[in-house]
Amino acid sequence: MVMSMSLRFCCRPSISGFKNKRDLLGLELAAYQSSKTMGKWLSGVKKFIPFEGYVKSVKTAARISFPKISADCQDKEPSNFLSHKKMVPYSNPPSTEDVDSLYEFFDRSTKLVVLTGAGMSTESGIPDYRSPNGAYSTGFKPITHQEFLRSIKARRRYWARSYAGWRRFTAAQPSTGHIALSSLEKAGHISFMITQNVDRLHHRAGSNPLELHGTVYIVACTNCGFSLPRDLFQDQVKAHNPKWAEAIENLDYDSRSDKSFGMKQRPDGDIEIDEKFWEEDFYIPECQSCQGVLKPDVVFFGDNVPKSRADAAMEAAKGCDAFLVLGSSLMTMSAFRLIKAAREAGAATAIINIGATRADDIVPLKISARVGEILPRLLNVGSLSIPAP
Repeated sequence: MVMSMSLRFCCRPSISGFKNKRDLLGLELAAYQSSKTMGKWLSGVKKFIPFEGYVKSVKTAARISFPKISADCQDKEPSNFLSHKKMVPYSNPPSTEDVDSLYEFFDRSTKLVVLTGAGMSTESGIPDYRSPNGAYSTGFKPITHQEFLRSIKARRRYWARSYAGWRRFTAAQPSTGHIALSSLEKAGHISFMITQNVDRLHHRAGSNPLELHGTVYIVACTNCGFSLPRDLFQDQVKAHNPKWAEAIENLDYDSRSDKSFGMKQRPDGDIEIDEKFWEEDFYIPECQSCQGVLKPDVVFFGDNVPKSRADAAMEAAKGCDAFLVLGSSLMTMSAFRLIKAAREAGAATAIINIGATRADDIVPLKISARVGEILPRLLNVGSLSIPAP
């Protein structure tokens, strides 16, 4: 479960006399501030151990046809961050040996479970936490479950930032890795998929994985469990904080600049905002059923994966004959315990990830590559080939 998102303010033609766009934003936000009675603005080693008796595959030529991205993806702003930002750590393109090794891993399996992590989403323009260019590298500390529940100030800061980041977060589109994985799933080469990601890019590519850490697309009450779609919650935030919403919606995105009004995109859909750009009386909608605290349906740091979800993932791991990790460092115990359980149950295991992972010492096949570069090539090999319709 890498990038600094940049924003620029769209000046209105009718306003003149400002030296730069920052001045204009300051005017709008100052007006907002005064309207609230001057409330304070807060804030690898690559190796393959072949299966015994395995005969190496023969490549066949085939045309590849990826499924089309759904209409809701096409309506969003194109994700072009990779051409401007170094969100994905550098890696050499996968070699022929890498592709052959991964093909053999897939081809031998009859009950393959796949676990995906943030390395899938960075290729779509969504930053991660732990890579060399991740959020942690800038000193960012994500909100914890305990802090969110304990502090109204922390919740105001979180939701103000999250509202601001939602438009850009939902503009991300599935990568070639997401689409290739969906193709393999539809062709019957994947039995079960688990994701640590909360962005639903897998869903938009045509998959339906178990969301181990939940999703930001649902908001739930921490008291009674009532839930509602995130888009509806966004509308409620806008209705209660119209001037804040207007100020945020007057911002546009400029991928050429790394700094804009102290705002940076973060992995779970929010934006880091300097304290002066949000205020103490920012209103957060309450649960309409019990007036409880609403929270994104995501496992925050310091919280536990719901038991039913954890049990389903563990059952899949223990019951598979092969377990593949894509784009995860496996640093969270909720993910590491799955590949460990699969290996202890006798399953073949493999990892595709740029950089070290927690399971490097126990996994025989480790490939350092971008998922979006190796999976599409896999679709053009042997029995995994998916011809055009």
